[in-house]
Amino acid sequence: MQILQRKYPTQLAQPGQPEKREQEDIHHGARAFLASLVVPTGQVLWNLGLTRTSADFAAPLQTVLAQLPEMARDDWVLDNLNTHWSLDVCRLVASWCGLPWPPKALERGSQRRAFLRDPTPKHVCHCTPTHGSWLHQVELGFSVLARRFLKRGDFCSPTDFETRLADYLDVYHTPHAHPYRWTYTGQPLVRATPFSHTRRQQRQGRAWLSPRPQRFERALYPPRPYKRTTTQLVRNL
Repeated sequence: MQILQRKYPTQLAQPGQPEKREQEDIHHGARAFLASLVVPTGQVLWNLGLTRTSADFAAPLQTVLAQLPEMARDDWVLDNLNTHWSLDVCRLVASWCGLPWPPKALERGSQRRAFLRDPTPKHVCHCTPTHGSWLHQVELGFSVLARRFLKRGDFCSPTDFETRLADYLDVYHTPHAHPYRWTYTGQPLVRATPFSHTRRQQRQGRAWLSPRPQRFERALYPPRPYKRTTTQLVRNL
């Protein structure tokens, strides 16, 4: 996350005038925000650092384990970033589960992912599909953080940024943290159709996986003007 400061102060809203914010920013560096979302409670456990290497990613895992010691089983949902299945993470999981540590057998990424996905131990990692990180629920927490904290943020220094971020997360956990209701059912979505209208489109027979149109499509839903072929457009000209 970039630490940005407005070049000129924001002019607050006045009667008949909207709020005015400066478009130019002063950069004060960046911080790597590594967070874990506890699905049953909505709590966010986080670490803040300068980098996001494999060693930096192992630190938040230890933080989660220290704050949730009574969990009988831990299922970690991760995306396919290479730091999520590094040797440091494999070594950490092996030490937690009391498994033998064979570094020579984990030289390739596929071997490490298979080691972390093994359902037998107490700690199991589940990777989202490729280009499917939006299925990860922690992205909902990141969206709330971006809208409520970063969007209108004005930070004068890295220290100010870290202090205000810690205060925001403390306040968020007290009354606002809650489990998210997962509403996506896996049904195919129609391109350029809002999610609220997808179920209606499916009932009308306009949502399907195949790109080939159904037989009744052109009878019930004739093509719109912007879908006409080039020859028809030339004839009209």
